[in-house]
Amino acid sequence: MYNILALAIGALISIMLSVNGRLEGVVGLTNSLIIIHVVGLLTITFIMLIKRERIKIDKKIPIYMFLGGAIGVALTLVNMITISKIGVALTTSIAVFAQLIFSSFVDHYGLFGMNRYRFNKKKLIGFSIVLLGLVIMTVF
Repeated sequence: MYNILALAIGALISIMLSVNGRLEGVVGLTNSLIIIHVVGLLTITFIMLIKRERIKIDKKIPIYMFLGGAIGVALTLVNMITISKIGVALTTSIAVFAQLIFSSFVDHYGLFGMNRYRFNKKKLIGFSIVLLGLVIMTVF
């Protein structure tokens, strides 16, 4: 089931990047960032109202755990900039490759409080195939 959800994430990311890129072309970079994040805030607020949930913030939470919002803004910003120059497919492909490399690093060392999953050298074959695909996409 989680593999299917991961596939859905991939599809949703492609849709989101396309829509965000178009919005940026219409209203500009800064305005699109504001619109995207305000709509996200309204959406989660609506979901919380339906579920009758309240915001709970433990004062013992390490400060770095709050950086996700700032990283999300930076990610959206960089995505919109690169999509307008190299397109959705290449932006997504390069981003996925970088995500593969860094997430393997996070898994191997258990960074950010995550469970440790030791690096398996067999993953290098997969990384190489993805890298070859990127080379083909960018050269041809």
